[in-house]
Amino acid sequence: MVYGKSIFMMLVGLLLPGTTVSFPSYEVLENIPVVAHRGASKDAPENTLPAFKKAWLQGADAVEGDFHLTADNEIVCVHDANIRHYTQKNIEVRNLTLAELKKLDFGRWHDQQFAGTRIPTFKEVVATIPKGKRIFIEIKSDAKLVPPLIQQLRNSSLKLQQIVIISFHKDVIKAVEDKWPELKTFWLTRFKTNESGELEPAPKTVLRTLETLGTDGLSTHFEGLTSELVKSFQKAGYEYHVWTVDEIPNANALIEMGVQSITTNVPGKIGKAIRAPSK
Repeated sequence: MVYGKSIFMMLVGLLLPGTTVSFPSYEVLENIPVVAHRGASKDAPENTLPAFKKAWLQGADAVEGDFHLTADNEIVCVHDANIRHYTQKNIEVRNLTLAELKKLDFGRWHDQQFAGTRIPTFKEVVATIPKGKRIFIEIKSDAKLVPPLIQQLRNSSLKLQQIVIISFHKDVIKAVEDKWPELKTFWLTRFKTNESGELEPAPKTVLRTLETLGTDGLSTHFEGLTSELVKSFQKAGYEYHVWTVDEIPNANALIEMGVQSITTNVPGKIGKAIRAPSK
């Protein structure tokens, strides 16, 4: 949880169109954390144990996983609310029990070698996390998932610094902050440029949202970002993280901008590139 955004209103003014802003220099992190998006999802079925295990083998600093609540209030790792993409069954996760979901194949869609792969529970994903590594938990469903998730986190072996909660849903972030403010949270959004050349949502609107939620930071898609935009949020006291970055030139440019982690489908490739010794 972030405290004391004392310069919030000043920054809103600085972000108005036509204003020239001078920012203090920020130290670029020497080792930018590489977060495996749904695991090593280029090489294995996303959000499955094979994908997470491959991510750790490829040197990821963290994994990102998506989570939904089942009909019997179990937490499972899957991106889409409807599982048709993975199983050819046109039904939503919330309408199936864990036992029913476990009977389905969540691997064959990616490649025949993963046939028989089952949907993992949150507990099964947590069990793969090595000491000192982190998990970015994206809550895809609504805030009803928050109480059972927090209970499982408190009962797990994870340390507080290994856990990050992320979501596009404002009510989810607020619920986490209300129930366990010590947990690190990031709100997810995406900037786009409209026909007038202005960012949507407006940075000042995003800043108000971050302030209202009490979150620790922002995580956005990398396209269209500038160093000034990234640093403006950091100056206000928020962390800035990006997704989904699969090309090395983009990763290097984002590091120069000062982003604080890079989420990617190819953690081995990106990690090797950005950690290569300079010549």
